[in-house]
Amino acid sequence: MDIFTVFSIIGTIAFAVSGAIVAMEEEYDILGVYVLGLVTAFGGGVIRNLLIGVPIPTIWTQGMLLKTAVIAMTVAFILPVRWLKTWKKSEAFFDAIGLSAFAIQGALYAAGKYPLSAVMVAAMLTGIGGGMIRDVLAGRKPLVLRDEIYAVWAMAAGAVISLGWFHTPAQLLILFVIVIVFRMLSVHYNWRLPRRSLKYALAQSVHTDEKRAAAANQEQAERKQHD
Repeated sequence: MDIFTVFSIIGTIAFAVSGAIVAMEEEYDILGVYVLGLVTAFGGGVIRNLLIGVPIPTIWTQGMLLKTAVIAMTVAFILPVRWLKTWKKSEAFFDAIGLSAFAIQGALYAAGKYPLSAVMVAAMLTGIGGGMIRDVLAGRKPLVLRDEIYAVWAMAAGAVISLGWFHTPAQLLILFVIVIVFRMLSVHYNWRLPRRSLKYALAQSVHTDEKRAAAANQEQAERKQHD
């Protein structure tokens, strides 16, 4: 078993269970659990293949990964609630495992065939694509679109792999751990990307304009009364 397959299995299990847990939180039936789990596990790879021009049918030739995902989701579905609560407390950690594994897998998929920028995008999309689709289908704001540092670590993994800094199995395992550590540090210390929110500024501006319009109307009405 090569290192590419190892990361594929790790990412598939982590994201399949993640999707299944989210589906159960949203009170989906068992079909919804499997659909959301499969989308989370394989959605990133599908998006990556679409953008770099690899045929989508290659996804359906990965029988071992499909079986692995189904088994992982089935186990998650029948686990006692107290075990699921334990998973929930460690959700960010397991999500970091899936992100790291799939980012490295996506980078390995594109490395040597495409330039640095394409490898970074492949790593990012493979790492975050499934989670984005999961959150959208569950009616949640995608994690990557919040101000948390999430996709950055996937892109960084793609960059160092494309540059050849990590290429042996041992080095890739070290990179796998590094990405997880930095993702968990960003969660623990609440590291954020720069954000500029116009929500309240625009609302305040509209409110101010309404007040000015009301004052102008009142002044005009008073003038008419005096006339």
